[in-house]
Amino acid sequence: MIKTDIIIIGAGPTGLFAVFEAGLLKLKCHLIDSLPQPGGQCAEIYPKKPIYDIPSRPEILAGDLVDQLMTQIQPFKPGFTLGETAQEIHKERDGSFVVTTDKGTQHQAQVVAIAGGLGTFEPRKPDLANLTLWEDKGVDYIIREPEKYRNKNVLIAGGGDSALDWTIVLAELAESVTLVHRRNQFRGALDSVQKVQALKDQNKIQVITPAEVIALDGGRYLTNVTLKVEGTSVTQAVDYFIPLFGLTPKLGPIANWGLEIEKNAIKVDNSLDYQTNIPGIYAIGDVNIYPGKLKLILCGFHEATLMCQSAFQRIFPKKKNVLKYTTVSGITGFDGSRKEAQKSTIKTIE
Repeated sequence: MIKTDIIIIGAGPTGLFAVFEAGLLKLKCHLIDSLPQPGGQCAEIYPKKPIYDIPSRPEILAGDLVDQLMTQIQPFKPGFTLGETAQEIHKERDGSFVVTTDKGTQHQAQVVAIAGGLGTFEPRKPDLANLTLWEDKGVDYIIREPEKYRNKNVLIAGGGDSALDWTIVLAELAESVTLVHRRNQFRGALDSVQKVQALKDQNKIQVITPAEVIALDGGRYLTNVTLKVEGTSVTQAVDYFIPLFGLTPKLGPIANWGLEIEKNAIKVDNSLDYQTNIPGIYAIGDVNIYPGKLKLILCGFHEATLMCQSAFQRIFPKKKNVLKYTTVSGITGFDGSRKEAQKSTIKTIE
């Protein structure tokens, strides 16, 4: 059992910033996310896309924003359960909550903050017969450990940033990499498109367009895929087929927790602290809804701040929290680190 002060479901920007605000109040956090790394959509879908509406940052890449947030929260030593989905929640007699993931990992805290963005992300799967037969037996939808594909024959299907970026990475590891897309054009960062073009020109990868996978074959493990290339069927031997067609957001199991849901989002009290209809469970960021709601990262930061103030009062009802400005009080991390402005001196000038 992992015990902490606040369980944060969702490790996107809002969830990460909540760790910082909680840390200022000496509250420890543990984050659960179905994705294999922190950052949510910013890390998984568009790490190289610029964001223009983060205060004080005229422009910042989504991936860089995640990196900066991870650096900012480092002193507060958050815990992470990644690659697992929050499945069930149970309220204990002492008022605390136990959240269990789909892999059986249990977490206990007095407060739960749902910062799930648009929800859990489920891969968009190609419409292929018997696809599920080879899931985790040659068919992967998310690349968690690139080393797994070393010296293997890999076929990637997709035409976006994710397909391009993983083609670049696996070209250095796999025995062979084939990139297949149903159109001739790819939509992604210019740098990634140029790198894939260079790899193709150097015969380090194979790019087949327009084409699509129409069938899979194998025994215990996947061994072949059939491609439709300009009306002709072509069979290719593979060890892994990785369709990267994007992710579909869904509330997932959280929708069954007894929370008030509206338009596939969780209703909260925005007049106070973004608490749900269940005391002790909050929803912050894109996952919540209230009158005038805007799905912006900076709004999620604001909601996380007020949530943490309310969480402190819930965890320590007899303590009075005095707001302290970091410009005056500095930051003391759980790791013993200390950040503070240079202190003023009082000295006579003779």
